[in-house]
Parts: sequence; structure tokens; C-alpha cells
Amino acid sequence: MGRLFGTDGVRGIANRDLSCELAFKIGAVGAYVLTNEVHSPRILIGMDTRKSGSMLGAALSAGICSVGGDVLDVGILPTPAMAYLVRLYEADAAVMISASHNPMEYNGIKWFDKNGFKLLDEIEDRIESIIESGEELPRPEGREVGRVISAVRAKKDYCDYLVEQSEYRFEGLRIVVDCAHGASSFIAKEVFERLGAEVIAKSCAPDGININDHCGSTHPERLQEMVVNYGADLGFAFDGDADRLISCDEYGNIVDGDQAMGILALHMHSKGTLVKDTLVLTVMSNLGLKNALKEAGISIVETKVGDRYVLESMLANGYSIGGEQSGHIILLTKNTTGDGIMSAIALLGVVAETKKRLSKLAARIVQYPQVLVNVIVENEKKADALADDELAKSTMEIENKLGKNGRVLIRASGTEPLVRIMIEGQDEQSILDQALSLAHIIVRKYNGKIRT
Repeated sequence: MGRLFGTDGVRGIANRDLSCELAFKIGAVGAYVLTNEVHSPRILIGMDTRKSGSMLGAALSAGICSVGGDVLDVGILPTPAMAYLVRLYEADAAVMISASHNPMEYNGIKWFDKNGFKLLDEIEDRIESIIESGEELPRPEGREVGRVISAVRAKKDYCDYLVEQSEYRFEGLRIVVDCAHGASSFIAKEVFERLGAEVIAKSCAPDGININDHCGSTHPERLQEMVVNYGADLGFAFDGDADRLISCDEYGNIVDGDQAMGILALHMHSKGTLVKDTLVLTVMSNLGLKNALKEAGISIVETKVGDRYVLESMLANGYSIGGEQSGHIILLTKNTTGDGIMSAIALLGVVAETKKRLSKLAARIVQYPQVLVNVIVENEKKADALADDELAKSTMEIENKLGKNGRVLIRASGTEPLVRIMIEGQDEQSILDQALSLAHIIVRKYNGKIRT
């Protein structure tokens, strides 16, 4: 089998790649590895709104209980809630069942340690090794068997925490929130209303199937329309597990993760609260953001794609803010992982303090045109595709044409069977044609298919 853990936990088609049998093993082995020195470990389990969540949650819970762990069931809550609640409840670990922004047929299992951080690679490797080896685990009996306990205060505790983190009130601001029929559906409107904003909430009626379906952060066009139609001051779109944020200004223009991070970093820099005057980004971040930060005297640290790598750099060097263009923004003084609602509160705080429209704040970060072409490729063929000589030669030719005014980045997705081709430059049509030319090499030689 290939590596079980990707860049963001275990992912796959529910009941196929991610079966109940595998979920049971992940629960049992994960509990054993993370808490084997604790007599009766307590592990939180939460999930987004996918139909398969209950099925996998039952299997995961059974696995944890089978090695003597107790499960605290928090129900449907965002991923960042797990990172906070595991600390609040002094639990030994937490697990989130979610495939984030992916379609509903996918699901995933993501572990957090007792401090609210995603697992280190070496811990994931140990869990994976035990699962593959079939090592027999302890099987307590009688009173020592674990049980499932409902954490009835979890939603309130997390909402209270979000509200308490805001330094400002938002009376007089009308906002639109698109909850992607996901985990923020039952809390986002309440949080922003408690902070004084007038809230228009959309895509808040999950049925187990409609999560991320032409809504949320992966389809912000709906948010753009609603902000303009309702005459709102700005809008926020979250993904299925609400750890991402894509925003929209009053004119319906998208403000992505890069621009949001830029706004926050520039504001923190002006107040003297940006630790080491540094923002941590991934290689996918826009050249326009990097140029704006350099002009302001802010340093940049680049990592591989994946919020876990951003966080690793932040922790190793003591930085306070980092994230991804896709909308994962980590505010380390607030939470240990990306938190879409928390990021939205922080952006609203800048709007409230500066009394400037989001469009004016975003205008400081002029973005280069950037295109992304996704090619569906079987996981077993992704490495060969990336190492292809013809692809490398064509890439070099395009890079030479772009010079200092653009770049090419080709990488394999860590969560899906995709090769992603990103090109940045000054002419959008030209870079789109170039990206497609590279994509067709993969399609032709590796039985790929361009995802539209």
C-alpha cells in the first residue's frame, strides 16, 4: 500500500479507500500510540456534515474504546474547534473526521495531539507501521473497556472562545457568510451576530450530500453575487470544515488567502505586533504579495505547500502569522491551526480599527495573474509524471520566456490524485495556454485527465 497519511491526515473515498475497517484500526492504533502511558485516555471526536461521517465516527470510536480509551463526542464542529477543545478539556488527543474542501464522497481522519497540533511525521509513521504490521494491541475487558460520552457543551464553548478573541464590536457592518453546508453552518451566524454585525447566512442547510457543492470557499462566485445583491460591506466563505477563508469586498472582488494575510501582516507591522516582522508563506503565494511585503519592510519565509509545513516553520522560529493562498491562515496567538472564522474576525477587526473598506485594504496587494490547471493522475503515476523529461524541458522553456516576471510550479497534491500546474505571469491568456500545454503532456503520457 502507499503512504497512509498525506499532508493532511488520511483521505480517500469513504467506504472504499477509507473503510470502516481502516477507521477502526486508525482509532485503535492512534489511541495506543498517542496515549499508551495513560490508564484511561480521553479522545475527542468531531466531524463535518458529510453523510459518511457518522459511519466512520462509529468505527473510529469503536477502535479507540477497544484499547481502553474514552471518546468525547463533540458532534459537528469545525476542524479548528478540535484544536482548541482538546486543550480546554485537557484531553489526550482529538480526531476530526473531514475531507475539508473535497466533494462529499471523500472523507478523512485527522489527529491532533493534546496540545492541539497536528501529528509529527514520525508519529504518523509509527501509527502506519503498526497498522501495516498487524501488531496485536492490548484488548482490555470488563471495566477497562472504553465508552463514548457526549460533549454537550462543545459548541457553546467554541463559540464563546471565538467571540472572546475579538477586540472589536462590528455594529453597523453588514456581512454575508457562505458556510458551504459544512461544519460552520450552525455557528458562524451566531458568532458574528454576537459581535454586533448584521449577518446574512447562506449555504447553512447541510443534508449530508451538499457540502462544498457549488458553494463555500471553492466556489466563491456565489458569495460575490450575494455581497453585491444585498449591499453588504463584505463577505466570507468557508470550506467544509471551516479551516479556510476566502473573502469578498463590497464590490464583489475576491480577497484570497494571500491578500488576507497581507492585510493582517501589514496591519500588525504598523502596530509593532508582527513577531520578527515576518510572514510565513508557501511556494504557491502570489508574487504581488511578496513584492508588497518587501516594500513595507516585512520579511518572507517560504515553505512547501501544506499548512502543516507553515506551522512547523512558525513553531521552529517563533513567528506569529502564516498561511496559504487557499485560505488557511494560522494566527498562532489565537489557535494552533488554520481557523476560518477566527481569520474572518481578525479581518473585520482591521476594517473596524482602520475604518477602511476591505477593497481599499486589499488594494495595497496587487496580484499577478495566476492560473492553476489540475490534471487527474493515478497516485501511483504522480511521481513518474513529475520526473518526466519532456515535461521538465517544456517547463524550462516557459520559465525562460517568463523571466523575472513569472514562474512555473508543478507539484503533486498531497490529498487527491492530482498533479497541479501553476503558472504566474503578466498575461493571463498566455500563461493559461502555457499551463494547458504542460497539462497535455501529462494527459498524453500518463493517462491523465484535465479536471474542469
